[in-house]
Formats: sequence, structure tokens, C-alpha cells
Amino acid sequence: MSALRYVALGDSYTIGTAVEVAERWPDQLVAALGARLGGAPTLDLVANLAVNGFTSHDVIEVELPPLGALLPDFVTLLVGINDVVQGVPAETYRANAAEILDDLAGRVGPKRMLVVTSPDYTVTPAGADYGDPARQAAGIRANNAILTELATARGIAVVDIHDLSLRAAEDHSLVASDGLHPSGAQYALWVERVVPAVERLLGR
Repeated sequence: MSALRYVALGDSYTIGTAVEVAERWPDQLVAALGARLGGAPTLDLVANLAVNGFTSHDVIEVELPPLGALLPDFVTLLVGINDVVQGVPAETYRANAAEILDDLAGRVGPKRMLVVTSPDYTVTPAGADYGDPARQAAGIRANNAILTELATARGIAVVDIHDLSLRAAEDHSLVASDGLHPSGAQYALWVERVVPAVERLLGR
């Protein structure tokens, strides 16, 4: 079976701000899947459309339109942090997330999609620079709950990495050089959790 055309959507956590390309979690995911199958990848990352600072509205406006030409077979979505940072109301985020999930499900089907929750940046050294930590952390948990609820209702798999991100409070090797974003080491922890979920979706 040829590799599925994989497109990743989202924000800084998917484009891998402050880490090398090979350290981004979508790239690590493809490599990990290939290694488990004797070097024959099951996903081919044809595009990473994620952009640093993007909200759910930005994903709708900028990342969904190119999918018509990219013809993905498999997609991942991680978005919600910047909605919190920019003070987007929860009901607006809910509506946007629902629109994104419905659009993607219409293109590839719910069994060829994976949603990943957002990490808690407030535990990083630079976290307090982006709003009151307690308030922002609560917003992150709330948006994660919304995205999980919406995805689950549509039969879309969800991988929760939020708890893994909290380890960065004590282990700064899990934080990138900018003091804010995950390091490649943290993304590797995410991938350990994502791989089994993808393998289930691919019928491995």
C-alpha cells in the first residue's frame, strides 16, 4: 500500500516554532511510523500548513482552502492556544472548531483524521509573558475540552498531550530555546502517544 498523503494543520505547535524541521512532531510521527514498518512510511507529509500565531479563524481562512489542491488522505489538527491568547470567546472557538472538523471530515472522513490537544505554555519560563498564567491555563483546558468534545461526537480520534506539556515546569529540556515552545524532546513524547492512535486508524 502506498503512503497516505498527510497534511498537518494548526499553529506554532505543529509548524514547530523554535525547533528544527526534523524535530517537529508531524515529521517525527512520519519517521516513527516508518521505523516501525521497516522503513516503509505509512504517511507522506506533503504539507505542513500550520502557522505561528494562528487562531481557529485563521485555520478556516488560510489553511483549509489549499486542501483542494493538496488532496490529502490523512490530516491532523491542533489549534486553540492563540484563541486563548487573543481572548477569542469560547463560543466563537467552538463554532470555528466545529466548522474545521466538519470540513476536514467531509474531505477525508473521520477515520482519516486525528486531533491533538494543546499544551500548557504557562508552565514554561516565558509563559507569563502571554497573560495571567492561571487564567490562560484555564482557557487552554477549556478549549481542549471543547475540541475533544466536538471531535469525539464526530467519531474523530483525539490524542491528549496536555499532561505531557506540564512536565516542562520541572524539566526545561522539554522547552525550546525561545523559552516558550516545546523542544524536540517534548515533541518526541507526544509522538510516543500519537503513533499508536495513528496505527489504529490505519489498521496496523
